[in-house]
Amino acid sequence: MRIRVVGAGVMGRGIAQWAVTAGHTVELADARPEAVDEAVGFVSGMLGRAVEKGRTSAEDAAAAVERLVPLRSPLAPGDGVDLVVEAVLEDLAVKTELLTGLEKVLPASAVLATNTSSLSVTRIAAGLADPSRLAGLHFFNPVPLMRIAEVVPGAATRPGVVPFLVDLVEKSGHRAVVVADTPGFLVNHAGRGLITEALALLEEDVADAAGIDRIARDVLGLRMGPFELTDLTGLDVTASVIDTVWQGFRHSERLRPSYLTPNRVAAGLHGRKTGRGFYEHGPGAPVAPAEPPVTGDAARPVHVPGDAPDAQEVRRVLGAEGAVLDEGARPGDRCVVLVPVWGTTVAEAVAELGLPAGRTLGVDPLSLGARRRVLAMTPASDPNAVRDARAVLARSGEAAVPVSVMRDTAGSVAQRLLASIVSVAASIAERVIAAPADIDLAVTAGLGYPHGPLAWGDRIGAARMLALHRALCGTTGDPRYRPTRWVTERAQLGLPLTEAGAPPPHAAR
Repeated sequence: MRIRVVGAGVMGRGIAQWAVTAGHTVELADARPEAVDEAVGFVSGMLGRAVEKGRTSAEDAAAAVERLVPLRSPLAPGDGVDLVVEAVLEDLAVKTELLTGLEKVLPASAVLATNTSSLSVTRIAAGLADPSRLAGLHFFNPVPLMRIAEVVPGAATRPGVVPFLVDLVEKSGHRAVVVADTPGFLVNHAGRGLITEALALLEEDVADAAGIDRIARDVLGLRMGPFELTDLTGLDVTASVIDTVWQGFRHSERLRPSYLTPNRVAAGLHGRKTGRGFYEHGPGAPVAPAEPPVTGDAARPVHVPGDAPDAQEVRRVLGAEGAVLDEGARPGDRCVVLVPVWGTTVAEAVAELGLPAGRTLGVDPLSLGARRRVLAMTPASDPNAVRDARAVLARSGEAAVPVSVMRDTAGSVAQRLLASIVSVAASIAERVIAAPADIDLAVTAGLGYPHGPLAWGDRIGAARMLALHRALCGTTGDPRYRPTRWVTERAQLGLPLTEAGAPPPHAAR
């Protein structure tokens, strides 16, 4: 296949490298001819590194470079071109002008694709003489390593274009997911679940950025915490995507941005590229402070109230680790009280159960089997009780487990992050923006989560996820946590969250 890639920046040269490696001939063009020469050199260098690492042979690398054809003009005639991928500035007028010119110099059979990450494919196509030729083909950076692409039909895209692009992507070594033309498409939309909730937690001072990141990594299993990831990608970029998706979905409460971001962006706290974000970066940057040592009395008795499954599990785990359990109907005078919370607060448990406020703390059930345990304290907490409860939770057989102490909040840091991740993905599914399997595939490939968000919800259980969403919504009164129809119906019907169900009669549209 002969593909023309217009735009020789980071994305364009990555797309070109992916295509020539897969055996396609690529015409590479840019408004700046020198950018084309730089991109050809970059691709040649990357293929040379692949040879050095044993990922390809010298012969295959040389053949791939031969298939890369530099053009002096993006609008050069191209009778043999089958596909154009534009990867230029994220500006509607710029993209429309370029594609309008391309459709005049290329054969009518050539498919036009835009790599836009934030603009409406339908709006770009509306400026063309034949809008049916255009679809979105959204890759992620770095293209050769991020083996996923979103195929986005516009409202006028002709039927054959989507299967053509899906087949091309799949046969060229990447996975393809078909996504409706909506703000943020799929991956950028799904990614709002983590960062918007992390920012909400930071707003409320539940924990600091480093504390939230530790819990995200060690309890949820993310490779990077939300603030580490934001510093890597740039807060300016992240804030723009947050606002674009929120505004595009008509100010959905579920996607509500944080008031923290505009000032941080204005101050240049963008992350690694500016030397400072949520963390310090660059030479001489301070090392993140170590967590405080565990100094409490691990032998202090512990009372866990109630007979609910979470309470039974806390007693089982702590008992197996040698903790001294107070089994009385009411907590003894010396013991600390550990309440497992699920979408609710420790303060609520103190009020409902008549527990001693100074000695009652919360424990997150999600953290019991994780690499980190999480303890919640209230404004009434006795510092000695906090210290001793942390020591009890830190003892795990022969090895110590790190314990994070956070402010009391509905649920916990991990519960709120997970609830938001699942809820945003469920909202994508119920809007039929993408199929459930494609949501999970795209998020694991594009965002690196340990599980697809819907499959992750199924690991917890649809009914338990619904209970979490209802408890968060009821405890906070915030419509951000309103349960989705997707989770509610599947919990009521005993179906997994990954189940799409039979399409309704009106589904063909």
